[in-house]
Amino acid sequence: MAEPFDPSLPSIEFLRQEARRRMPGFAFDYLEGGCNSNVNVRRNTDDIRKIKLKPYYVRDYAGSNLETTLFGQTYSAPFGISPVGLQGLMWPKSCEILAAAANEHNVPFVLSTVGTASVETVSELTEGKAWFQLYHPAEEELRDKLLKRVEAAGCPVLVILADTPTFAYRPLEIRNGLSIPPRMTLRNICQMVAHPTWSFSQLAAGSPEFKTMKPYIPKGLDMKHLGLFMNKTFSGRLTVDRIKAIRDIWKGKLVVKGIVNVEDCQKVVDLGVDGIIISNHGGRSLDAGQSTIEVLPELAQKFGKRITVMIDSGMREGPDIACALASGAQFTFMGRSFMYGVGALGKKGGSHTITMIKRQLQQVMEQVACPTIQDFPEHLIRS
Repeated sequence: MAEPFDPSLPSIEFLRQEARRRMPGFAFDYLEGGCNSNVNVRRNTDDIRKIKLKPYYVRDYAGSNLETTLFGQTYSAPFGISPVGLQGLMWPKSCEILAAAANEHNVPFVLSTVGTASVETVSELTEGKAWFQLYHPAEEELRDKLLKRVEAAGCPVLVILADTPTFAYRPLEIRNGLSIPPRMTLRNICQMVAHPTWSFSQLAAGSPEFKTMKPYIPKGLDMKHLGLFMNKTFSGRLTVDRIKAIRDIWKGKLVVKGIVNVEDCQKVVDLGVDGIIISNHGGRSLDAGQSTIEVLPELAQKFGKRITVMIDSGMREGPDIACALASGAQFTFMGRSFMYGVGALGKKGGSHTITMIKRQLQQVMEQVACPTIQDFPEHLIRS
């Protein structure tokens, strides 16, 4: 398999800068932004980068292997692409670009309920290997319709979202009037005109839509009423009863995303879930919350032998993944890194970013003499 790599953009920060240059401000703000003052966006990454790894320079070492098996599927690396909503607004066809790249590189891709490609399209692009993240609908009828489509599409893993019981307060989105399609304010129009590559690509791709949700959205809604419809459709907190009902229906692997404490983890374990993703929605929901890496060691120690403990939020590059694995995670997910890649390089961005992160992680493993990802905890320097 060819691994296209652009040496002029050899880090996530370089990709971020290029994406910022190519994307309209309202689209980049949505990608970058957290909630309130962005405190937890920064905390997630800062706390990961406080972790230190111990290298062994004179021990016998035959090389490293990035492969890992997760829910019966062997992947080429211990990271996947997190579910991201409104991807097509940030860069046209980015959902499809990343799904295809994930399949090419054999890493998992997770489609969001509010993604801009349908579950059927993404399943085809990934040859039936894509995961699906469910925003739990307020009505059981819609939940059941979505689950039937996800099952028919062949998705092996269902991820239930727990960390958005209410819509977050995001000042940048409020200022930008963020919506799908983007609101035609003078400010937004000027930004589109100033970014012709994005604009012409968007024209060619067509206006972004919530493709999986499209059959259930009444036709002819203006932007205000579309927002009201979506808010009403997905209002409500994930409860034990709601998880139990899905566990009874869904026969594939079941993961709950957004678990950050022992009490919640014990409840979902008792309900028979197969795994959790420790997540705070990329710092987009609660500024006053803990970082995900802060809660990882306790949850991994208490539950890691009963379920698969995964993590997202805050990781950007290979060394961050290494630190999360050393701290007890069995697998990792990232969202912003791959969106920076697509924003910077368009169709080539997904493959470039996956290739780069694999190389970074490989280098860390070789530097510290870590043979497999399961050996990373041996290299953690404990304070």
